[in-house]
Amino acid sequence: MRNLIIISALVVFSSAATAKEEQKVFKWTDDEGNVYYGDSIPAEFAERPKEVLNEQGVAVEALEGKKTEEQLAQERRDNELRAARELQQRADQALLNTYLSVEEIVMHRDRRVELFQAQARVTELYLKNLRGRLETIRADASRYQPYSQDSNAPMIPDDLADELLRTKETIERHEYNLEKYERDERQIIERFDADIHRFKDLKGIDDSAQTAIADQRASVTP
Repeated sequence: MRNLIIISALVVFSSAATAKEEQKVFKWTDDEGNVYYGDSIPAEFAERPKEVLNEQGVAVEALEGKKTEEQLAQERRDNELRAARELQQRADQALLNTYLSVEEIVMHRDRRVELFQAQARVTELYLKNLRGRLETIRADASRYQPYSQDSNAPMIPDDLADELLRTKETIERHEYNLEKYERDERQIIERFDADIHRFKDLKGIDDSAQTAIADQRASVTP
């Protein structure tokens, strides 16, 4: 029984000590700059900035108040800027890890460009053949309605009409592909040129100095 009383007393004492440790003293100000202290924040000051004080009256924690729209907007801008910087840092590191020189970037760019140019040449040749085929089909179709000027001409056969339609659609599809190859080629060149420019910045390569050296060498070459 005596042990039970001692244990209960210890539990009560421990709970009281914990409650005392958890009790906080806050410090805040009103709109006129008057300073207040208390163990709780009145509702009208709940959204204002405040500080938590220790037993010696020293601030140990700062609690932000409700942010204004301007503060929230600035915070979003800061976060976006920080994310952009981190993204750029990762891109820069990847660029430096991938290439050792500008010449390597140029070589890689030229290989990619050659691929698109090869695809474009094949497509252009195929389009040339398709357009020739279309002219032949149109010549055949001109003997039939609705393409013939002869009102007594028969209606175009279904198989010829289907072939005419399929050929037109195939030409349109390959014309779209050709435009895409050319567009992708321009984008690749722009992307690699940007990588070259950034690589030079990161490596401290001065184009003007290299050009001057090249011009000097050319001037002394017999």
